[in-house]
Amino acid sequence: MNIKNHIPNFITLMNLLAGILSIYLGMKGDIQLSAALIFLAAILDFFDGLLARVLDAKSEIGGQLDSLADVVSFGVAPAFVLFHTIEMTLEMRGEFSQTYLPFIAFMVPLFSALRLAKFNIDEEQSTSFKGLPTPATGILLASFPIMIIVCLAENKGLYYDIVTNPWFLAATAVACSLLMVSSLPMFALKFSSTNWGENQTRYIFLIISVFLIILLKLAAIPLIILMYLLLSVVSLFSKSTLQSNQKEGMKE
Repeated sequence: MNIKNHIPNFITLMNLLAGILSIYLGMKGDIQLSAALIFLAAILDFFDGLLARVLDAKSEIGGQLDSLADVVSFGVAPAFVLFHTIEMTLEMRGEFSQTYLPFIAFMVPLFSALRLAKFNIDEEQSTSFKGLPTPATGILLASFPIMIIVCLAENKGLYYDIVTNPWFLAATAVACSLLMVSSLPMFALKFSSTNWGENQTRYIFLIISVFLIILLKLAAIPLIILMYLLLSVVSLFSKSTLQSNQKEGMKE
């Protein structure tokens, strides 16, 4: 038995365990630690894919296992975090009558499952994605309760008013759900080489992301997700323009 072939799958199972523990802690009322475990799951999700490539240990079962883990860690777990966060913000605002609003959070695991099912049968999504990846959605939703605590510890300000608005949180759940199953091409953070020309968008994204995290810390996460969407659109437009110019050149 070749142990190296099982290392990525073990990391994937730890990703799944982080998601399960996140749900458990969320039900116990520890929203911040519940959210932190989703960040841990995202780190594990990155390394299982990286190790699979480095160790040449890719497998059919590994791909299926990764999707099952992602549904829990970046679909179900963030939905529970968001559910409790919306409940908390409703209480903070004294809007006790809006008891149905937190349930909008449960759109996220439904659309996460649909997105991952589509991903598994789409052979074109090896170097790029269609729609917002589930880890990006999970990280975004998990950042809200932590950002609320950070804003409370510092000065509240406009950022605090936004992230404590239950209607904004519910709208984010709807937007993320729709983006996950959209056909919008999104670049993947997979480097086949270190060449700048081939990975220009990835390098720009990583450099700006690091700068934003240093400057804004956790408050940078929504901006990073938004930048990811915008850079994907710009990259798509640039490729379309380049292809059009090449076709025009061939005609001439």
